[in-house]
This record gives sequence, structure tokens and C-alpha cells, in this order.
Amino acid sequence: MTNDEKLDLILAEIKDMKTDMKDMKTDIQNMKAYMQNMDLRIQNLETDVQNMKTDIQNMKTDIQNMKTDMNSVKLKVTGIELKLEEEIRHNIQLLAENHSNLIDKLNQAIRVTDKTLIWEVQLSGFKIRLEKLEEEFAELRNRL
Repeated sequence: MTNDEKLDLILAEIKDMKTDMKDMKTDIQNMKAYMQNMDLRIQNLETDVQNMKTDIQNMKTDIQNMKTDMNSVKLKVTGIELKLEEEIRHNIQLLAENHSNLIDKLNQAIRVTDKTLIWEVQLSGFKIRLEKLEEEFAELRNRL
């Protein structure tokens, strides 16, 4: 084989290598573009995860605020219930006392000495109040 033939073979090999190098260069550029696209997608994913964390934190804050508001509402409702109960109990007691006075006057007018009805009414009121107190005590015990 002559030197020219050897050079031609070397030149052909170099051209093949050059073509392979161009193909590799194209593949590397495609890979770089793909990696850049992946980086963008990962950044978007990280942003989405951060947004989700923020949303979850906001939801936790909202839920805590709702719990606080609910406790406040419970306290207010309990206060209203107690106030109404006391006012109603007081008013009923006043009515019962006035009723008792009226019955006393009626009994004096017709000389009736039997006050069992009054005592039954008062006893019934005491029973109702006692049952209510027992219920409230049971609720308090359950809360503790």
C-alpha cells in the first residue's frame, strides 16, 4: 500500500470521525436542551410545592382562628343560657311567690287552711331546679 493510499484511508477515517463528532455534538446539544427543560420543570414543581406549603399554613391559621372563634361563641352562648336561666328562674319564683300570696289571701277570705297545693308547686319547682343542677354538674364533671 502506498503512502497516498494510506493517507486516503486516514483521511476517510478522519472524515468518519468528524461526522461522528458532529453527531455527538448534536446529541450533546439536544441533551443540554432536555436538561434545561427538566430544570425548568423542576423549578416549577418546587414553586408549586412551596405554594402548597403556604396554602396549607394559611389553612392551619384559618382553622386555628375558627377554633378560637368557636370557643368564643361557646362561652357567649353559655353566658346567655345562664343569664336567661337565672332571669327565667327569678321571674318564675316571683310569679310563684305572688301566686302564693294570692292563694294566702284567697284562703284567708274563704278560711281554707290546706296549703298542700302551694307546697306541691314549690316542691315541683325545687325538683326541676335540682335536676337542672345535677345535669350541669354532670356536664362540668365530663368537661374536666
